[in-house]
Parts: sequence; C-alpha cells; structure tokens
Amino acid sequence: MKLNKKLLATGILAVSVVAGQAWAAVSSEEAAKLGDSLTPMGAEKAGNGGAIPAWTGGLTTPPAGYKGDGIYVNPFPDETPQFTIDQSNIAEYADKLSPGQVAMIKQYPDYVLPVYETHRTAAYPKDVMDETVKNATGTELIKDGNGLGNYQTATPFPIPQNGLEAIWNHITRYRGGSVQRNVGQATPTANGAYSIVKFQDELTWRTYLEDYSPGEDANVLFYFKQAITAPARLAGNVLLVHETIDQVAEPRRAWVYNAGQRRVRRAPQVAYDGPGTASDGMRTSDNFDMFNGAPDRYNWELVGKKEMYIPYNSYKLVDRNLTYDQIVKPGHINQDLTRYELHRVWHVRATLKEGERHIYAQRDFYIDEDTWQASVIDHYDGRGELWRVAEAHSMQFYDQIVPWYAVETLYDLLSGRYLVLGLTNEEVDPYQFGVERQSRDYTPAALRRAGTR
Repeated sequence: MKLNKKLLATGILAVSVVAGQAWAAVSSEEAAKLGDSLTPMGAEKAGNGGAIPAWTGGLTTPPAGYKGDGIYVNPFPDETPQFTIDQSNIAEYADKLSPGQVAMIKQYPDYVLPVYETHRTAAYPKDVMDETVKNATGTELIKDGNGLGNYQTATPFPIPQNGLEAIWNHITRYRGGSVQRNVGQATPTANGAYSIVKFQDELTWRTYLEDYSPGEDANVLFYFKQAITAPARLAGNVLLVHETIDQVAEPRRAWVYNAGQRRVRRAPQVAYDGPGTASDGMRTSDNFDMFNGAPDRYNWELVGKKEMYIPYNSYKLVDRNLTYDQIVKPGHINQDLTRYELHRVWHVRATLKEGERHIYAQRDFYIDEDTWQASVIDHYDGRGELWRVAEAHSMQFYDQIVPWYAVETLYDLLSGRYLVLGLTNEEVDPYQFGVERQSRDYTPAALRRAGTR
C-alpha cells in the first residue's frame, strides 16, 4: 500500500515532538505475543470456549452478491437472532451490558437487543498489522500522555498498559487512507419528527496525500473536511480540520466557511464540548466518531477487559431497500434492524480533571478488542447522573479491509431525544475509498471553493 511504502522509503516519523513525561513501550517478550496468543492488533486470538470464537483472520473476501460498488451486502443474510434482551430478561444479562444500555432498555419497552451468533470479522491490511507490531516496542506516550513519540501509523499500543494508551488506539485507528462519504444525520424530537442533514465528508491521512512530504505538517494525523449538502438553509457551509497529534502543544486547526456570509473564519470552538455541526445541541464536537480530539481534560483509567453485548456486523442498517423513515423512530432507531454480538471489550473510564471543564464529568468507554473502536460510551453529568448513551453500530468494509461504523447513535436519557449519524440508505455513492487528494485541497482557500453554492 502507498502509505507504508512511503514511510519505509523515508524512514521519517509522522510526528516528532520533544518528550516531557514519557511512558515506555512494552518489552520485546511481551510484544512476541502479537501474532501468537494475540492477534497482530492485540486482541486475544483464542475464543472463550463458548459464544466467542477464535479470530482466524477476519472477513476479507466480499460475499456473493457484492458488485464492488460500495453498496455493502449482508454476508450473513440467513442468520436470525439467537435470543433478544428486553425488559423481561434484562437482569439475566445486565452483567454483559453497560449501565447505559440497561437504562435504555428500562426506559423504552421497544428498545430491545437482538443477539446473534458472534463473528470476529475484523481485519486490517497486512502493512497496518505489521506497523502495529512494530509500534508495540517503539511508540510511547509523551507530554503527560498528550502526544505520541516514535509513531508512524496504525495502532500505537496493541498491548495497552493504561487508559490513555487504549484511547489513543481508538483515536488513531486505521479507517482507510483517503475516504469520501455521503451520509445523513437526524436529530428526532421526542415524538419522532425529524429532518435529514446531509454531509459530504472527506478524511485523508497526511501520509496518503498525493504530494506527501515527510517533514511538512509533521504533527498532523489527518485532514478532515465536512460540507453540508442539505437542507438548503445549511447547504454550502463547510468545516475544515487539521487534526494534530499533540493538541495541547498545537491545538487542532479548524476553519468554517459560512455560505451566507461568504467568508472563512477560524473555529476554535470545534473541539471538546463545543457544539457538533448541525446537531441541534444533541452532541459535542468530541462526540463525533464516538470520541475524538485531545485527551488532556480527563484522567484515564484502564478498568479492565470484559465480555459484553455490543452492536456488530450491522449490515442491515446499510440496506439500500430501507428508507430513513424505517430506521428513525421515536426515542431510538429501529432496534429490529440492529445486531448485537458477544465480544470482549476494554473498559476505559475518563474522569474530568480538577479545574477542567466539560459538560461530561465522566465517560465510560467500552472498546472492541479486535478493532479498537469505541462500541458503547456512557456519559455522566456533573452530578454523577447517567445522561447520554452512545452506541456505534460497526461493520467490516470487506472490500477495503477496513473496520468502521455503519451508524453512530447518541441517546439523551433526560430529553428523550437522540442523534443518529452516518445514514447512507438514500445516499448516492455513500463511500469512496482511495480518493486522490493533495495538501492544497485542505487549505482555507480550498474551503471557500468547496462552499460555493
């Protein structure tokens, strides 16, 4: 793949920063477990002797019926739920659910979890796995955990020693080198009324730029551009982000183009608990992609690993025969279209540091061991009360060998409202991988061009 060839040819690191406090990488003896008892990404290779099978390489071959057009067909079309978790049996399964999931089931009689056979479909390109294995003995946390040293690409800490390392794995995880997607977002009222906001997103890792230069923008992890394409009153507004690795030393660079004013301006509010784009107050900036951005406002605790029912292999939610009305329902998405499986997750707890501010005082992350994707996050307010529950309905993009999300949901237990992001059922060309982009495509001047109505 292009990324690894460039990195290997140059030998230049993607980021070079001066170390403050640093945490050492694992020993070569520990790292030797990768590819042996652990997968190259750090998950336990063996099953649990029951519902969780051994990992045997993941899903890398498209199923019959896939036409190679980015319209993903279900590789398990004939499977039916083994059982359903609902209000009648929640006590039996509560130990394998998050408090937020339990609260959702108790609050909504029709919020049920259809549990299917577990398939460990997660797979990554070989060069990503190879780089991850190298990172195990080389990459380290620096600057009090707010930056990465000796980091090139892929997963930095396949054998995490603390909560910060685990959350960095989520932040930096591979999502394809350069991707464009057309997706919808809805924020229904409590009675289910909604309108769709449509986005065209671009995500390009710095090392995948056509004019990639190793010494230029060395602290940038990736570039992100998000243009609103509908409704008409918002169309033409564009967000541009240069996602820095050490956001404390160099805060995230963000600009917005306002189509009504026809001007570009800096957007420092696009971080932490600043309002999410066109979200009607239903998410913060760092709720996007379940969690993103600088980790410096929280203390991070690695609580441990557990087995849990999480959304997985959610191909029903991208079915082109479905309309958005069939998915978006009052209180929550249509749970009959969801799929839950038993997987092992890392439990990471983020607690707001003394003297820092954020609307979420605590967040409990449940991160899938095979993909390092946050699958469920419970959010607590300043009183310590459970407030919001996020679920990521993941899928394997089998033609690209990329695990990612089908849709993200964020439920507000207090207001009865929620946000669903990533809808593609009614969109043209929902995902395009391998798009060609240059550094000039991610400048403020390009932002103005992208926002022209």
